[in-house]
Amino acid sequence: MEFQWYPGHMARARRAVFENLKLVDVVIELVDARVPFSSRNPELKKVSDLKPVLLVMNKADLAENELTAKWGKSFFACGQPAVAVNSLHGHGIKKVPVLVRELAAAKMTALIAAGRRARAVRCMVVGIPNVGKSSFINRLAGQRAARTGSMPGVTRGRQWIRLKSDLELLDTPGVLWPRRDDREVGFKLAVTGAVKEESFDVTEAAGWLLQWLIGNYPEVLLDRYKLPVLPCDMEKLLESIGARRGFYKPGGVVDLFKAAAVILKEFREGLIGRFTLDLPPG
Repeated sequence: MEFQWYPGHMARARRAVFENLKLVDVVIELVDARVPFSSRNPELKKVSDLKPVLLVMNKADLAENELTAKWGKSFFACGQPAVAVNSLHGHGIKKVPVLVRELAAAKMTALIAAGRRARAVRCMVVGIPNVGKSSFINRLAGQRAARTGSMPGVTRGRQWIRLKSDLELLDTPGVLWPRRDDREVGFKLAVTGAVKEESFDVTEAAGWLLQWLIGNYPEVLLDRYKLPVLPCDMEKLLESIGARRGFYKPGGVVDLFKAAAVILKEFREGLIGRFTLDLPPG
């Protein structure tokens, strides 16, 4: 399957991230807790050589708690501060300002030592599309400070957001890397919603997800879709699920596309269960 996921506005956003680095003290990189590795932009690793980075694993309510904890330990072991949050309900959000201030402490001390006036710590929030940056900022700010949306790439342009505390946030559009050869990463980004559905084959992506669930949590599929058995053929499985939901085209043919779209939607909303698609190292 070919993924077309690097439109021109993302190329401009990528340039903007590196241009804006000189304006901030700390970079907050948001990733999807279900895919902590796959949802990291490889090019953003260059940022850590220039500015301190706090990795925020968002949507932790949709991931497996045990694996999220293991990912956090793995990142810390590599010298990367990380925290898991749920922006919708605020879980873990209070830890973010504390960690940001710790990362910026040396810079703030140096400014004061140089005779500069104390100022707010300036942060830049970055991440791939649909990872929840706007919801995260809104929760951190305690108000509706940035636009939110369920579709990838809703946020546009640049916004500075002053918090009640001594923090300032620079919001940037989502940054997604150019097309990669790693098909597994592509499928994971597709099923979690980082890639617009018109950019990939929805039926094929749903088939990949079903195959993953069969290999790891087959009982979940049986229970969710009330199936007596799990067909090994993905098309037959899609057809069975579509028939159970009553998705028929004229003539009594099961609408496989509609079945696939519903499976992806229910997975993204956590209705099928909480899953982590990326396994932590070790």
